[in-house]
Amino acid sequence: MITISLCMIVRDEEAVLARCLESVRGIADEIVVVDTGSSDRTKEIARQFTEKVYDFVWTDDFSQARNFAFSKGTQEYLLWLDADDVILEPDREKFLQLKQTLPCDTDVVLMNYNTGFDPQGNPVFSYYRERLLRRDCGFEWKGAVHEAVEFSGIIRYENIAITHSKLKQPDSGRNLRIYEKQKEKGKPFSPRDLFYYARELYYCGRDEEAADILENFLHDTDGWLENKIEACRVLSAVYERMGKEEKALQSLFYSFFYDVPRAEICCDVGRLLMKKQNYKAAIFWYETAASQKPDISRGGFVQSDCYGYIPFLQLCVCYDRLGDRAAAHEYNLRALKLRPNDPAVLFNEAYFLS
Repeated sequence: MITISLCMIVRDEEAVLARCLESVRGIADEIVVVDTGSSDRTKEIARQFTEKVYDFVWTDDFSQARNFAFSKGTQEYLLWLDADDVILEPDREKFLQLKQTLPCDTDVVLMNYNTGFDPQGNPVFSYYRERLLRRDCGFEWKGAVHEAVEFSGIIRYENIAITHSKLKQPDSGRNLRIYEKQKEKGKPFSPRDLFYYARELYYCGRDEEAADILENFLHDTDGWLENKIEACRVLSAVYERMGKEEKALQSLFYSFFYDVPRAEICCDVGRLLMKKQNYKAAIFWYETAASQKPDISRGGFVQSDCYGYIPFLQLCVCYDRLGDRAAAHEYNLRALKLRPNDPAVLFNEAYFLS
């Protein structure tokens, strides 16, 4: 059986920290909590679970804080969680089983990270993250924001989910401030940094700057394929907000240089065509989306609704606009099977029955 150190960085997390730490009872053999400047009861709560509570002066660099936390772990494997993460009971059972059976030569274990949910609490936005890392491999976190580990060796993908269940909204401008300080100091940006910097600019409404960086990122030979595909989606959203809908569509099509059409891309294309009332073309793309299968093992962002619920709902609308009520109703029924209590689907159903 392997041993695990949970290594966390926290700040002002009194509302959620106990929930997180309770969920790892029996999983973590050691808990390390690194506080980066709390003004509430976070450290007091942490000490109810562990003696290993450390202070770390915040430097506007998440990797520095995570690497410090990892340096305090002493067990065979290092596990990271954010304070608003939780391991739900079904996943706890799987995790405990994994702890008993994980081959001793494993260097990295990736687990599913559920970060978006439908009204019934079902995950609709997920991706794999490196979650358990062998301590003696010496892996390091990199990146001041949206930090990640450049891992290697023997890697396993496990069907175990970590659920991100936040209770408060983060500081919307924090990440952008960190990137801009990095830029002011002349620190180099990795391709990953450029992608996330541009995304933060988009979130903050600085569309011209975001578009410029994303265009350069996409035409650079460096960068992770999944970031490239997501950059096409972000760039499309930027151009759409700028009123440049032709360029928005072109940005989505550019993703086909990297891989076959993803359902997420197809739904974006379909939505833009619906705005133009080009329902026949939209139908093609929504049907293509519905025919795809999600593959979370590739590591990119997966919106599961794009592989069923969204295309079915939009196909219902498209066929109805074209006067084919039978096809429209059939697609609404398919959406109903996926979301029996969804207000939009129920509204459509009442429309068809009337």
